[in-house]
Amino acid sequence: MSGQSRFADLEPLLERVSKPIQYVGGELNSTVKDWDCGGRGPGGEDLTTRWCLMYPDAYEVGVPNQGVMILYEVLNERDDALAERTYAVWPDMEALMREHEVPQLSVDGHRAVRDFDVFGLSFSTELGYTNMLTALDLAGIPLHAADRTDDDPIVLIGGHASFNPEPVADFIDAAIVGDGEEAVLAATDIIGAWKAQGSPGGRTELLRRLAETGGVYVPAFYDVSYLPDGRIQRVAPAESGIPWRVAKHTVMDLDEWPYPKKPLVPLAESVHERMSVEIFRGCTRGCRFCQAGMITRPVRERSITGIGEMVEAGLQATGFEEVGLLSLSSADHSEIAEVTKGLADRYEGTNTGLSLPSTRVDAFNIDLANELTRNGRRSGLTFAPEGVRADPQGHQQDGHRGRPHQDRLRRLRRRLAPGEAVLHVRPADGDRRGRPADRRGRQARHRDRSSGGRAQRHPLHRLHRRLRAQAAHPSSGPASSRPRRPTPAWPSCARRSAPTSATGAPSASATTTASPASSRAC
Repeated sequence: MSGQSRFADLEPLLERVSKPIQYVGGELNSTVKDWDCGGRGPGGEDLTTRWCLMYPDAYEVGVPNQGVMILYEVLNERDDALAERTYAVWPDMEALMREHEVPQLSVDGHRAVRDFDVFGLSFSTELGYTNMLTALDLAGIPLHAADRTDDDPIVLIGGHASFNPEPVADFIDAAIVGDGEEAVLAATDIIGAWKAQGSPGGRTELLRRLAETGGVYVPAFYDVSYLPDGRIQRVAPAESGIPWRVAKHTVMDLDEWPYPKKPLVPLAESVHERMSVEIFRGCTRGCRFCQAGMITRPVRERSITGIGEMVEAGLQATGFEEVGLLSLSSADHSEIAEVTKGLADRYEGTNTGLSLPSTRVDAFNIDLANELTRNGRRSGLTFAPEGVRADPQGHQQDGHRGRPHQDRLRRLRRRLAPGEAVLHVRPADGDRRGRPADRRGRQARHRDRSSGGRAQRHPLHRLHRRLRAQAAHPSSGPASSRPRRPTPAWPSCARRSAPTSATGAPSASATTTASPASSRAC
């Protein structure tokens, strides 16, 4: 029976795997709706549009993802739609599921992914592509779009890594680029109308209707030609009525979309143990090497009132004691000082902390630091790589990166002196930007001739070493007033289809940690 729970098949496997709680569902603020919540038409037509949303990574990485959480809540607010979640399973569970013929299931209703109308995946990076293929195979959905039938769901992708869908075009049915709130509702309307009419023309007609809107890229309706060196030469519609260009979806007024209103509270430990509010989208800097800053334009800020209301509602719905103010660089919000002061005043004495998961050092100041730590809780700060690059001559400003690193380093020292923050530094790949001659020049300038030509370490390493020494020897510095916390051991996730985290691990007090260059704090 379509839509039936398969938990009875899954339950005997749970005692044989690590972290079984990540497969059982039932999180605070999760939703399980009736399979036929949209009802039936006069001729028995199915009027419910069913989405299975996936962040293609492990549960602990995917469950705090804002994008999936927002779409999950937006879709479930509709009476004629339902949405459930699924995540990449670990190798031990995958092996048992294949052995016992248990397909990929949702974590909410434990329904087979193949029973849904749409299998939607949100890609933050291309690292999730292989996990998508594993999930498709485990779900019993043909890997290639050309092999799918009317009994298979529409495989639809979104997120930052969907802006160039051509590498996975053979495996997906459609791609949506840009903001998803309005896009998924428009797609739900099209799918619902098609089903109410009795599904004329099968999945081909449905995909054609989606492509004709100009907001959904359907690879089957485009011809792509390549140059001899492998670059794309031309993308052209294969049929009349299909637009030449697919438009990016942009939500202009964030205050009209105050989601998530009731954030999910994971049952198991996750990479982000906090309630997060997106304070603006886009970026004011325009760094040429930054994909996120380019594709999320224009800058759209959430108002102070809107931020305050979301924080209040989210804390009441979740019970979290930390609020993360999310954006590509949170300190670039035009009213960040008023936002942090207002929240610090409201929650003073409540042990509620504020954090900036992503910011730049040149936008950071000591007054902002004081507001973040006023309630006695350590705040978390993540500085973007361009804020700490070794470039005393300012040569990297050709990529719109701002001021040289010395001022930023000075601010870091002032910020870390009290030992009140957990600092995460995302290292930059110097070879990704600048001309080869410039890179060779920078390398030459940073060689220590007194040490036999050995290249110097990152300019923050000396500061890191001193802070670690202070934490290890209380008598050696001001950090002695704060006890040292043990650094947790995090398992390696290196595997073809295994979940891979793009975030840095938590660090000890006043200790810097470096996460991969491709990571994004939000």
